[in-house]
Amino acid sequence: MSVTEGIDKTRIPKHIAVIMDGNGRWAKQKGQDRIYGHQAGAESVRQITEACGELGVEYLTLYAFSMENWDRPKYEIEALMALLVETIENETDDLIKNNVRILAIGDLKKLPEDVEQKLSNCMQRTAVCTGLKLVLALSYSSRWEITEAVRKIATQVKEGSLELEDITEETVSNNLATNSIPDPDLLIRTSGELRISNFLMWQLSYAELYFTDMYWPDFGKEELRKAIIDYQRRERRFGKTSEQVREETEE
Repeated sequence: MSVTEGIDKTRIPKHIAVIMDGNGRWAKQKGQDRIYGHQAGAESVRQITEACGELGVEYLTLYAFSMENWDRPKYEIEALMALLVETIENETDDLIKNNVRILAIGDLKKLPEDVEQKLSNCMQRTAVCTGLKLVLALSYSSRWEITEAVRKIATQVKEGSLELEDITEETVSNNLATNSIPDPDLLIRTSGELRISNFLMWQLSYAELYFTDMYWPDFGKEELRKAIIDYQRRERRFGKTSEQVREETEE
């Protein structure tokens, strides 16, 4: 079945964010090490990236490694970093071929030097691409991001370049790591967990949330299609009434 079947192409979410959860539990069910699950999860990343490109999604943000993940066992962190380097090296040419640009958000200085260099090189090489923007959230947490934004704003006030009374929601948004990226329209979380886990808390204010019990390695194009169809059945009111939304649509 085509990933576009049953989807209204005029109502494709501009930005999809994904909490890719369940790699370790998926592997455990199969009697394998957690790393096996992360390796399988990389294939789902490939499929979903390809599908988003086919659908015309403009931004796809993947929660690849949280700030809290640094507290995991050392061997798992090292394996994840090695997998990240390998994936970047193996996929960069295909990303360019498919016109996909790589962006990254998070405290990237915490990444091992080789990972940071490979990531930087990939971002530079794909900077010419004009299709899907694939945003990797690495060493990321929303509380870290908001704290950094507060520091930047406080510094601007201290230096006199910003007046206290001029601070607005736009000021905050402009000082976040996602300042050049539109807020997500749709958040997908796999594995059956019903929380956002310190991910894009400011940006998800009015996103539609889609939860599935499926573990990330089993989440492919068909599951993405179902999530988008579910999204398109919803009425996005942004605090307004249904009548107001219909009136605006008719104008």
